[in-house]
Amino acid sequence: MIEKTYLRDIIAYIEDVWSVTSSYVNMRINWDTVMKLGLRLTTQDITFAIAKSKAVKALGVQVAPVGKTHIRVNVQYVPEPRGKAALNKTRKPLEIFDIIQDLKRILPNVVVKGYPDCARAIVKKDDKPDATGREPVSVLVEGYGLKNCMTTEGVDGLRTRSNNVMEAKDVLGIEAARSTIIAEISSVMGGMDIDPRHMQLLADVMTYKGDVLGITRFGLAKMRDSVLQLASFEKTPDHLFNAAVGMKRDRIEGVSECIILGQVMSIGTGAMKVVRKLGITEAEHGRKKSAFESAFASLPKTIAAAA
Repeated sequence: MIEKTYLRDIIAYIEDVWSVTSSYVNMRINWDTVMKLGLRLTTQDITFAIAKSKAVKALGVQVAPVGKTHIRVNVQYVPEPRGKAALNKTRKPLEIFDIIQDLKRILPNVVVKGYPDCARAIVKKDDKPDATGREPVSVLVEGYGLKNCMTTEGVDGLRTRSNNVMEAKDVLGIEAARSTIIAEISSVMGGMDIDPRHMQLLADVMTYKGDVLGITRFGLAKMRDSVLQLASFEKTPDHLFNAAVGMKRDRIEGVSECIILGQVMSIGTGAMKVVRKLGITEAEHGRKKSAFESAFASLPKTIAAAA
């Protein structure tokens, strides 16, 4: 069972009972609804789900089944300490009435079956048969819980994927997050003529650090330390001012920095330098006269002597 089921979905009613000796909240389980939903639940399972709820634990109550159809949540009154114990008391205990009202508000929202982060699950059956001749059946899940869905009985974990990049990274690793980014961009831009290598390059830039970084000023700050690159994106005065105060250096190695300064980028044709033979003879290796020396030598000798 993937989709989560709340306690309010399977109980007939919930009521508070008051007596001289005890006070409790009583619930009746509607087993007909449980059977229609196809839930494999017992009274002990429902009792355990209620008892392990954090909100119920915080109230300090006791949960116990009564027969096969009822579950009782007992509220015990804690008397106020007296004498020396009263001096060490940090807060007053909750009144029984307040606790029971909180229980009536909390109990219907307790998850008794399914994954807590899964809001809804829909079974989809394709009309077109696959290579084996069978009509493939898939489960569409709204919410989170990729790891739980992959390990669910009857689900092929190798063919299970999530469109949540961060969840894919936490469960399957950074390469799965990269593949998810490419798949989601391709899905959104499916009708546009975009080279797949552009999407792959974007995914590489976002994940090459071993973490998923967004194309924002926060993500770019983690990708590179180039001052000019950060200044070319957002908050130019702030980046330049902080770099000047911190006496930072920029090696001018990226594309943005080279464009700003009008230099050749070290990618593509600018990634290498070509060395070729110039055909210079040995006689031309000597010292060459400067432009002034050549001009002075071309003057008439009389003018040169007078000078």
